Amino acid sequence: MSNTPKVIITRRLAPAVEARMAELFDVETNSDDTPMDAAALADAMRNCDVLVPTVTDDINAALFAGDDMRTKLIANFGAGVDHIDLKAARAANVLITNTPGVFTDDTADMTMALILGVPRRLSEGSKLLRAGEWQGWSPSGMLGHRIGGKTLGIIGMGRIGQAVAHRARAFGLNIRYHNRRRLPESLEQMLGASYEPDLDTLIAASDILSLHCPHNDETHEMINADRITSMRPDAYLINTSRGELIDEEALITALEQGKIGGAGLDVYTHEPAVNPRLLEVNNTVLMPHLGSATFEGREASGMRVVANIQIWSDGHRPPDQVLDGWA
Repeated sequence: MSNTPKVIITRRLAPAVEARMAELFDVETNSDDTPMDAAALADAMRNCDVLVPTVTDDINAALFAGDDMRTKLIANFGAGVDHIDLKAARAANVLITNTPGVFTDDTADMTMALILGVPRRLSEGSKLLRAGEWQGWSPSGMLGHRIGGKTLGIIGMGRIGQAVAHRARAFGLNIRYHNRRRLPESLEQMLGASYEPDLDTLIAASDILSLHCPHNDETHEMINADRITSMRPDAYLINTSRGELIDEEALITALEQGKIGGAGLDVYTHEPAVNPRLLEVNNTVLMPHLGSATFEGREASGMRVVANIQIWSDGHRPPDQVLDGWA
């Protein structure tokens, strides 16, 4: 390979990022930002040294199987890599990089917005006002729940989970968490968080449950019908991670029947398609995958992609190489 790799970007990135890539590499951009289908992705991987995909691209095993596959580096835009078949990539000797940590604060901010917005019924209030149906202030009108003193259960205490805990402590929430590995005691004390080794106990005890896990075989629909049933009737479920962590049909049924207090969702099982039933229930705040949607975060992530490609093309191991799951 020459020192100027051919790079194909599957979606539009920040102008500064695309401009920097054009300075350094032989770049092909996606000018109309239309997500690539399987055929387009296969064609791209036959014609580039580096593919820069996003969460909307299904980089499955079939794409690595062709004898004429040219790609040697997949420099993912974003931290999550559950849309990439890592085993197939490894077998094909294709390196994978991501951009961990860039969107931590942005996603934690969105999580806190949902933690505040659902119990205080912000979405319902906005709809009422915009529909011209608000009759004015009333002592019993649009009552919600305060969050101070409530128990926030965090599932997944990585970068984002810790950032959420840090914010939540300032709002007076009692923080409990479940994680594959317990955090050091000093970090627990700093975050004001207590460890719960049993996931089901945490789910049943939480007033607000927030998900911060990668999607994989172990976490697929981890919040299933039985666990949703075990939640308190006035509890709230928050998800800014991956839609596939929740059995969406079971959640919708629980919301329709008033079995839980509500849900704040930024991700969905079949996005961009959203279940029509979910759109009809009122006790929700629904966002269109905005967790990382800041100018600053998106540009920083793009520049991390540039750095990974440049270091790799210089013959060195890229700093954000994914070895197993999420780096």
